[in-house]
Amino acid sequence: MLIATNERGHVVKRASKPAIGTMLANLRRGNAHMVLERVDEELPGSWYIQVRLRENNTFQLEYRDGVAGLHYQTLTISQEKALGALLGWASAKPGWRDGFMWNNIGEQFGSSDREAPEPSGGAEPSTGPELV
Repeated sequence: MLIATNERGHVVKRASKPAIGTMLANLRRGNAHMVLERVDEELPGSWYIQVRLRENNTFQLEYRDGVAGLHYQTLTISQEKALGALLGWASAKPGWRDGFMWNNIGEQFGSSDREAPEPSGGAEPSTGPELV
């Protein structure tokens, strides 16, 4: 099941493409990030993609594949590309990562984080390194 949550705590269970698009389009100061989480008892760890609208109007994207060591980040100025990444990740579309330069930021998280799943809807975007 896909669960979308924004900074204000609005939760959409079984998030659809239109709901994800609307949530992304509504990002602004005071509601600057959203998380799309895959919840599946068969998948251990935390599986999510998140977007943060930064003050310079760039989109910071991050995704995590189960454990902290597989946590990646990139930036884009394109809301359309950010939406494409969200929807591609949500549908497990091959190649959804293409068109971005992803950096592994897993080392920013402590070793205790490496195996412990994050609470549902509680994933805050990291402030990771600036990307060019």
